[in-house]
Amino acid sequence: MATRYCVAQIARRAPRATNLTPTSTSLGLFTRRHAAVQARSFATPVPPVTQDATGSKGPTAMVFLNMGGPSTTEEVGDFLSNLFSDADLIPLGRLQNYIGPLISKRRTPKIQKQYAEIGGGSPIRRWSEYQNEEMCKILDRISPETAPHKPYVAFRYANPLTEETYNKMLADGFGNGKGGRAVAFTQYPQYSCSTTGSSLNELWKWRQRLEGKAGPGAIQWSVIDRWPAHPGLVEAFASNIEKKLAEYPEERRDKVILLFSAHSLPMTVVNRGDPYPAEVAATVYAVMQRLKFSNQYRLCWQSQVGPQPWLGPQTQSSVEEYIAKGQKDLVLIPIAFTSDHIETLFELDKEVIGESGHEDTVKRVESLNGNPIFIGALADLAKSHLESGVACSYQMGLRCPGCKSERCSESKKFFAEQQNVITAR
Repeated sequence: MATRYCVAQIARRAPRATNLTPTSTSLGLFTRRHAAVQARSFATPVPPVTQDATGSKGPTAMVFLNMGGPSTTEEVGDFLSNLFSDADLIPLGRLQNYIGPLISKRRTPKIQKQYAEIGGGSPIRRWSEYQNEEMCKILDRISPETAPHKPYVAFRYANPLTEETYNKMLADGFGNGKGGRAVAFTQYPQYSCSTTGSSLNELWKWRQRLEGKAGPGAIQWSVIDRWPAHPGLVEAFASNIEKKLAEYPEERRDKVILLFSAHSLPMTVVNRGDPYPAEVAATVYAVMQRLKFSNQYRLCWQSQVGPQPWLGPQTQSSVEEYIAKGQKDLVLIPIAFTSDHIETLFELDKEVIGESGHEDTVKRVESLNGNPIFIGALADLAKSHLESGVACSYQMGLRCPGCKSERCSESKKFFAEQQNVITAR
């Protein structure tokens, strides 16, 4: 997960061929269709929809929420500026609009170099669109009553921004007096106020601005706000871990230490009551149960920025400490990310593993990317949500004990109140 503090390190490069090889013809099709690396050409055209209240419960907009990433090095500056302007992510007080741009401008050259090293841009839009398209194809088959399912991506800090996506949905026939159902589907499996919370706050803001007086003809929203221990997610992680362990000699295989790595949080956020650490731990434990605890393991945290205390131990120092103790067989698992980005491709691959001095024994599990098991899990999650008639999880309505954000309060209230709209359909 890239939280409020991933600051400089949030992106993805074009997926490597190893991520695309294994199984289906759809993945081969993806490779051909997405040969270009740059971003805006990746936007998937969504045909206009026709609302018909007398017909099925469809069409349904499936909106993937994520932080996003710059698709070219030229977009890094805007991306960082948007990121540092988000008070949910990086609260800088009354001087937010002044300090944020200064910090982003200072950091841009360094981060551009990192993106250049991983292919010149982030693959997150490419993977998000692919994952959503494939999920919607499955949903059209397994949930025909809510079909057709239309894929959209709404990024918090990079194109397509939430505002852009919302306007696209309106132009495509959702809302604006026509109604229609939309599901905001977070692509952070583990909930944090800094990621899913921020994305939902932004979605709520643009709903109020663009449809505030639309009444019953507004888009009817529901939210998949967390899914840390979904069986399909667990299976996708576990199967990738098993493939990586198979690369070690059999006599050493069960001695390999599994290091699960997730983006860290400042202790100020942890102590405020953010549920993210507990939900990441839940994912780790579920994966180890699936693996029958075949190996020893630890949960580590990466991407610490700045001098204040952060949740630890840090991934890089953990690798260094184990190597110093003579344990050189280590597998890194990016447990809070659903595709490759700068934290896997640069931070883990080039910094942690590349600087370990043991690239032959310190390895990383492949990211989920186009994994068919993972995409099937997304479809199962969406189908269950659509059938449930529930607007959001019961847990989402609970604010952190130390929360002081009124915007968070109003956003949570809005999505919870959508329950009345959904059940009335």
